[in-house]
Amino acid sequence: MDSEDKSPFGYDAFRRTCPSHTVLEMLASKWVYLVICALRRGRMRNGELARKLEGISPKMLTQTLRVLERDGLVRREIFPVIPPRVEYELTELGQNLAGLLNQIRSWSEQHAPDIRDARARAVAEHEGDLVA
Repeated sequence: MDSEDKSPFGYDAFRRTCPSHTVLEMLASKWVYLVICALRRGRMRNGELARKLEGISPKMLTQTLRVLERDGLVRREIFPVIPPRVEYELTELGQNLAGLLNQIRSWSEQHAPDIRDARARAVAEHEGDLVA
């Protein structure tokens, strides 16, 4: 292992059995990423999140929120009213993560045209291989 790969925290995310590896697996979910980013601005109800996150199924939203709550990134508050009202918000740990994820989101929005152009070039080159 390169010296730059060694963590000062004693973890090694490149090792499958390392706890930090499982954290990265959880973070790799696009829905985890998008829910964290959506909650960055404050509390939201399930329906608000569902409208914000185009394409997420109710089941996937529920599963994602449960994982985030389990991992200490999201806090759920149930209000004692009829019908029950539930709101979700980021914990301090979740807010810390949201700052990093927001930088990745900004990068992807800034460079989407570059990636799109590279993909188009790759397709055109591949089509040229098929014709030749």
